Amino acid sequence: MELKGVYEARGRVRRWVRETPLEHSPFLSELCGGEVWLKMESLQLTGSFKIRGALNKILQLSEGQRGRGIVAASSGNHGQGVGYAAGMLGVDATIVVPRNTPEAKLDAIRRYGSELVVHGEEYMDAEKLARRMEREEGKTFVSAYNDLDVIAGQGTAGLEMVEEEPDLDAVLVPVGGGGLISGVGSVFKRALPGAEVLGVQSVASPVMCESMRRGHIVEMELGESVAEGLHGGIEEGSITFDLCRSLVDDFILVREETIVMAIRLMLARQRRIVEGAGAVGVAAILENPDRFRNRKTGVIISGGNMGPSLLRKAVCEG
Repeated sequence: MELKGVYEARGRVRRWVRETPLEHSPFLSELCGGEVWLKMESLQLTGSFKIRGALNKILQLSEGQRGRGIVAASSGNHGQGVGYAAGMLGVDATIVVPRNTPEAKLDAIRRYGSELVVHGEEYMDAEKLARRMEREEGKTFVSAYNDLDVIAGQGTAGLEMVEEEPDLDAVLVPVGGGGLISGVGSVFKRALPGAEVLGVQSVASPVMCESMRRGHIVEMELGESVAEGLHGGIEEGSITFDLCRSLVDDFILVREETIVMAIRLMLARQRRIVEGAGAVGVAAILENPDRFRNRKTGVIISGGNMGPSLLRKAVCEG
């Protein structure tokens, strides 16, 4: 994807979104013997980076497309981004989510005025229903990841990072369907070609990592995960698969217990509430501190929409 598309996306969405801070992390820097900077997308307007891509897509829809309404599948955060954008632009939106979506995210989607449909056990079940609604009802499907306009919007977070800290050696990016890392990776590989682009997934749901290892998109059995925002499969033929193959230098898989520890440490040491999906980059440093020694590393904290049960788990089990 060309860098021009990300710059155009920023010009399109910047009046609607927040330029989130890039915060230095003393405790992670001390742990790894390097310099760690956290891109706090958990402080974005909807509590997640997803609003960037959703807005960039919906702002470009024709009047006819908007008039027929839009539909999206989401594990929670994309649904909030779509709901926010649709509400601001006066577009009817239907959001399909799986049953493992936290209640806090369901409540947020409802507050934006979208129609909420709960369907299936995991993300791909919700996406299949949303795609059927697209075909049968004529709605415009707004993908969480499999769309160049969405990817360009997500890339604006990476653009802000390289402009603020132009000498980063690596960036750690949470990966579900691959939209965020496709956008951020496109920016880094052009603006900072020497920087390492690292995808992070939970061992419970390593679909993109395993797909890249095998050379094709795979379906696999998934375990339960506190990082439900990264949980689920990838649509067959998704453009993010080839983008990840060309942009991502390596994947790091982190344990569930380390993600919970990362949530707890972000609260205790950074004074930030971070959801499971947003904490995987921190978990990657906790498990592999020597890998980041003497390096300047950016970590995308992708979201902060955490329900009370996970917060209690992170605090009480610590």
